[in-house]
Amino acid sequence: MSDAYAERTRQLVDPGRLGAWLDGQGLPGGGEPVHSRFVTGGASNELFEVTRGGERWALRRPPARVPDGRNETMLREYRIIEALADTDVPHARAVACCDDPDVIGANFYLMSFVDGWSPISEPEWPEPFFSDLGARRGLALELVDAIARLSRVDWRAVGLEGLGRPDGFHERQVDRWFAHLERFRFREIPGLDVAADWLRGRAPEVYEPGIMHGDYQFANVMFHHGGPARMAAIVDWEMGTVGDPLLDLAWVVMGWPTADDEPRSGGYVDLTGMPDRDELLERYATVSGRRVDEIDYYVVLARFKMAIVLEGGYARYVAGGADNEKMESFGPIVLDMAARAADLARSTRL
Repeated sequence: MSDAYAERTRQLVDPGRLGAWLDGQGLPGGGEPVHSRFVTGGASNELFEVTRGGERWALRRPPARVPDGRNETMLREYRIIEALADTDVPHARAVACCDDPDVIGANFYLMSFVDGWSPISEPEWPEPFFSDLGARRGLALELVDAIARLSRVDWRAVGLEGLGRPDGFHERQVDRWFAHLERFRFREIPGLDVAADWLRGRAPEVYEPGIMHGDYQFANVMFHHGGPARMAAIVDWEMGTVGDPLLDLAWVVMGWPTADDEPRSGGYVDLTGMPDRDELLERYATVSGRRVDEIDYYVVLARFKMAIVLEGGYARYVAGGADNEKMESFGPIVLDMAARAADLARSTRL
């Protein structure tokens, strides 16, 4: 571990206080020393490996500068993964959750440590997916299958009543995200108004509420090592809610190439060898049982929403309130995403 990461770990995970809390929860390894290691820090939260005795967990918590509402988000995330325990949705097993920020400076939770790899952490596809283009097909199908299975979960039966407000979900989206934008707006974002005007009054004809991840993409999943492709876990549930699961599908395909597109890139991953966009839509429809014929609406909404979400991170960076320098790159991405939302709104025949 580098000196910077070691210092980051010392600041954010106090082993003595964490150990006392673990003892209070009756978790295995009572009295054993706690060791922690920084794993990754995304644009919003931090992940650490925690070991004690023969136990190994992952600890997720907000960054050192805890944004407003982030402590509550930790509890929300934990509630979701706990609810998925007996489903066929790949996820890390919930272990314990802390709602007392005084323990290590923020709310946090423990989950099982997933032994796998994440596309966002790899400079290129690991073997066999680097040299075997045919094997990459499975990565895409696993990506879509996981949210198709998520969409089938009975959210009421697993205890997620009240997690979101599914009634009127689509009618609220534009105003809800514009209200969020006003909390940090500091520049004009061309295209957002065009997309917003188009989205108003265009709620899908058929809407079946379900659990949605909210930021579903290759960056937020993990795969088991080796081939064939097998999803190990969907991760980073901070935007999870009960809403319209088709928005997760749109999150995947909004930048996915068609059969005629070149180069086949998904931004930060090489999609060469993977199914085209239409095949993914058909796969999702088959596994989920949901219609996908209004996908353009969802893609416009996904681009509109993503532009605003990323603008929040970029605004924090510009104002000097963000620890993660990755947020600097969000600036031009926001403008591109808003422009593409407007372009599709103008061209679609929905």
